[in-house]
Amino acid sequence: MKWLFAVLLILLAALQYRLWYGEGSLAHAAQLERDIKQQQAENDRMRERNRILDVEVQDLKSGADSVEERARNDIGMIKKDETFFMIPAKKKTEN
Repeated sequence: MKWLFAVLLILLAALQYRLWYGEGSLAHAAQLERDIKQQQAENDRMRERNRILDVEVQDLKSGADSVEERARNDIGMIKKDETFFMIPAKKKTEN
């Protein structure tokens, strides 16, 4: 009877160890939950970024005005007979 009690006690200790520290433990499950929430937040951020890019692509495909606007902002396009004025930014003074 003593050996049965000892075997059951060892089995209980092994199961408790696995529950608290092994793979599939409560701590491991909590870490996986945190990882899932973090990945879902990242996925939401990427979905919003993709939506904005999709709107921009559709705008570029649909009209020449958006292409002209990008050319003006990105590469400094100037139309014929148009005067360009460049106002330099003020230098920041160090105190």
